[in-house]
Amino acid sequence: MEANHCSLGMDLSYPDLVIDVGEVTLGEENRKKLQKTQRNQEKARVIRAACALLNSGGGVIRMEMANKDERPIEMGLDLEESLRNLIQDQYLQAFFETKQQGRCFYIFVKSWSGDPVPKHGSFNSRICSLSTSLYCRSGTSVLPMSSRKAFDFLKTKEIESKYNLINEGSPPSKIMKAVYQNISDSNPAYKVFQTDTIEYGEILSFPESPSIEFKQFSTDHIQQYVENIIPEYISAFANTEGGYLFIGVDDKSRKVLGCAKSKVDPNSLKNVIARAISKLPIVHFCFSKPPVECSTKIIEVFRGKELYGYLCVIKVKAFCCVVFSEAPRSWMVKEKYVCPLTIEEWLEKMMDADPEFPPDFAEAFESQLRLSDSPSLCRPVYSKKGLEHKADLQRHLFPVPPGHLRYTPESLWKELSSQHEGLQELINKQVQPFSQGIVILSRSWAVDLNLQEKPGVICDALLIARNSTPILYTVLRELDAEGQDYCTLTAFTLKQNLVNLGGYTGKVCVRAKVLCLSPESSAEALEAAVSPMDYPASYSLAGTQHMEALLQSLVIVLLGFRSLLSDQLGCEVLNLLTAQQYEIFSKNLRKNRELFVHGLPGSGKTIMAMKIMEKIRNVFHCEAERILYVCENQPLRNFISDKKICQAETRKTFMREYFDHIQHIIIDEAQNFRTEDGDWYGKAKTITQREKDCPGVLWIFLDYFQTSHLDCSGLPLLSAQYPREELTRVVRNADEIAEYIQQEMQLIIENPPVNIPHGYLAILSEAKWAPGVSGNKKIIKNWTMEQIVTFVADTCRLFIERGYSPKDVAVLVSTTREVEHYWHELSKALRKKRVGCLSDASDMSSDRVILDSVRRFSGLERNIVFGIHPRTTDPAILPNILICLASRAKQYLYIFL
Repeated sequence: MEANHCSLGMDLSYPDLVIDVGEVTLGEENRKKLQKTQRNQEKARVIRAACALLNSGGGVIRMEMANKDERPIEMGLDLEESLRNLIQDQYLQAFFETKQQGRCFYIFVKSWSGDPVPKHGSFNSRICSLSTSLYCRSGTSVLPMSSRKAFDFLKTKEIESKYNLINEGSPPSKIMKAVYQNISDSNPAYKVFQTDTIEYGEILSFPESPSIEFKQFSTDHIQQYVENIIPEYISAFANTEGGYLFIGVDDKSRKVLGCAKSKVDPNSLKNVIARAISKLPIVHFCFSKPPVECSTKIIEVFRGKELYGYLCVIKVKAFCCVVFSEAPRSWMVKEKYVCPLTIEEWLEKMMDADPEFPPDFAEAFESQLRLSDSPSLCRPVYSKKGLEHKADLQRHLFPVPPGHLRYTPESLWKELSSQHEGLQELINKQVQPFSQGIVILSRSWAVDLNLQEKPGVICDALLIARNSTPILYTVLRELDAEGQDYCTLTAFTLKQNLVNLGGYTGKVCVRAKVLCLSPESSAEALEAAVSPMDYPASYSLAGTQHMEALLQSLVIVLLGFRSLLSDQLGCEVLNLLTAQQYEIFSKNLRKNRELFVHGLPGSGKTIMAMKIMEKIRNVFHCEAERILYVCENQPLRNFISDKKICQAETRKTFMREYFDHIQHIIIDEAQNFRTEDGDWYGKAKTITQREKDCPGVLWIFLDYFQTSHLDCSGLPLLSAQYPREELTRVVRNADEIAEYIQQEMQLIIENPPVNIPHGYLAILSEAKWAPGVSGNKKIIKNWTMEQIVTFVADTCRLFIERGYSPKDVAVLVSTTREVEHYWHELSKALRKKRVGCLSDASDMSSDRVILDSVRRFSGLERNIVFGIHPRTTDPAILPNILICLASRAKQYLYIFL
């Protein structure tokens, strides 16, 4: 990384990315008077800042006018042209607007993004670049690849490499045959390359072509000249069909002129060329990863019988993958610096695409945010088909009323107003000028954005109103020096998240205002000292459509979480909480330190547990080591432990060890806990309540329908499980599987086991299943082990041919003893079908088929589940075991009875 690329000033006291590029000469006439070096240096600073902001969510470039003009002045044509080149000749004001305030000049930069409604032939790459640093041959010219050309070229190379890997040993393609002919013995350039001497002034018998380039030696600095032309020409030949670069031939007359021997040392020249070629960055998609193949020949040029000088010929073979002339010229903001992207980072962004689901799996999900029309840093967002779309969630949670301002959540607004005298009047006075919009209140918008809560903040209020930019108000009890920093950081994070997480593609900023409710203060708004520049009018929300678009991005920011699909797809994918999940997640942890969450199978209890632990860290300013997650089985413990958000243990370890450092506890799958090692509930309460002034959080997640034993669970009586919330929206299973689970739940209601409270069973009447997801459930009876193993292996092979992977599959049996019983035969059958290897559920991240017991797989999930001879010592809980088994399958379920 070049240090000078990171030297632009970054002002972090603004609620936006603001880059100070120092003094810049502005105005067309003023810039014409500058020396070329100074003009280029100023332009480079502005372009680096602009590119970094385009790729980082947008922001503001601030500069001081070096010239003394006091009147309004334009940038200058060279700066405008450079900005236009940066955005691929699109309409300048679509991404840049300018404003002059005194001697300060601002360029407001919108985030780079694809066109949500692409026009015919239009293309926006995922990353904005000043140069791709990729070249190709076109006729007799070397042309730089545009972003579109580079994208197509890279994708083609990637596809060819995958094809060659699959079809190893297949005949070369037509392209490779043509390449071979271009550099073979039949090529006339090859004959020259093979010679050792040539006559000065000889006219070559062949012209320039896509595979032949003539260049003359420069008159001065010969080695530097050759070193300078190597990157473009070698890259172009290697990326096309190979060819020959002749240095020392006039391109018009084809005469051999060479270079006088007094001006060049042949050995030194060959070393310069070799060194220049070795520096060329290359990227491989193929497995073999060969180097760029180039051969250099220095041919002696004679005048009569006397050695005059030398002709240099470089033979370049077509490269299997990609050769750059240098690293692509593209920048991003990283922490406090403007930094160049490495080739690896640039390639990752350039080729970033929505994940490829298996066809029938893709039908189960609905896209909420696609990469193709989103800002550079966004990740794809999907929700399960049948659940609320982001537009539905927005209308439910943050509706924009016609003709007036709405305060939401209403319950929080009433609570805050009753607790804090004068708060209602203070906020009403601030929002009085606005006639339509929504005021979204929170005890801490910082916590909502995964930042730490600040003591002394009464609340935060976000105004989204017509004809206004969004405004974040922070209401303090007492004025303090850190209040403004808190408000600014929160507003900054919100703006960044709306774009880079929520995918908002419009022009946006979030202004920060601090209010103080202290009786001693004047109760006036303190306009953030960090917002001296007025944003252009286009940054205000023009109407309902613009407000709703912004609020839908806000829905993704607040309800988005990393999907469990991410590990299976090999890229990060986000899902959205349901409205029901979000309402529970939004609870005030200080008032709900203990909570029982009853959730039906597949309602997202484990996801909620993870989200709550992240929130605990921010509300109570505690480290992950202070939060304990407790479950019954080791695989689920390992799965949560890998997330690095808490300490995770099984119930047995929890009862055995001391946890003096723990303050908060989350219990998951509590219906399967037992009291064989002692009173786990009592121990958890003791730990979380030992700090009387600040007790910890104890949330317990359970589902009696998935109880896997008849022993005492150690849970309090249902009537004592208070406060209590219910998750009744089932989000995991395909339709046929959901219907099967409902049937088994109905059997439990008709004949409940002794350890399931009758009062709990009423939850089924509140259940809502998300319909419309295709899948399959099949029950097979009276098969032998050999038949079962053969069927599992054959079916896995069929799924893999359809685009699934071994990590989509779990095979579940009743006991660990049966795991051992099936392991050898199933491993052998899977290897025979080339499906892969087996692993138990302790290694969920591996690309292997899972074989484990139903109980040990509790809390986990797979797309395809095989259940082999599910049984229990007591028939009374067999429906519970079947529910636990079936609810693990998202799409396909096979049960062998």
